[in-house]
Amino acid sequence: MSKWLLAVVMVGVGSTQGALRFDAPEGWLTVEPGSSMRYAEFVLPHVEGDGENASLVVYYFGGSGGSVEANLERWLSQVEQPSGQSSQEVAKLGHFETDGGFPVTHLVVDGTYVAEVRPGSPVRHEKPGFTLEAAVVETPVGPYFVKVVGPAPTIDRWSSSIREFLQSIRYE
Repeated sequence: MSKWLLAVVMVGVGSTQGALRFDAPEGWLTVEPGSSMRYAEFVLPHVEGDGENASLVVYYFGGSGGSVEANLERWLSQVEQPSGQSSQEVAKLGHFETDGGFPVTHLVVDGTYVAEVRPGSPVRHEKPGFTLEAAVVETPVGPYFVKVVGPAPTIDRWSSSIREFLQSIRYE
């Protein structure tokens, strides 16, 4: 079996951009996207000792979805720090370019995951010891948003694969 699986998602019928392509690492499980906003979805199997898997979702909102800064603020608000510090103080923020030449803003923050269970829901997750890893990939047809959430040891296990996945994003 090859190390990488190629995932292809069409950018639009007759699009001059071609297809958005990325390499999904072996071991990730492809999931049928749960909504039209979810462009691609994967399960990252949990490591021994973690009670649940991590999820990686690629979102595309037709070229909209807010600024890079607005998304960073929203993601940071989804993680609370047991120390009382702000998530912004402890987050790791980086920038790089994909193989396709697209700028990426990349965020990693550990803590207690407290995002809404569903958009608009008053019920929130309460998951200590989690990591949220997210990225905004700026393409010619608008931004794609990648959000990875799961127990910290599981995210740590897949961290280099997540970076390679992001790095591989391109149009063909």
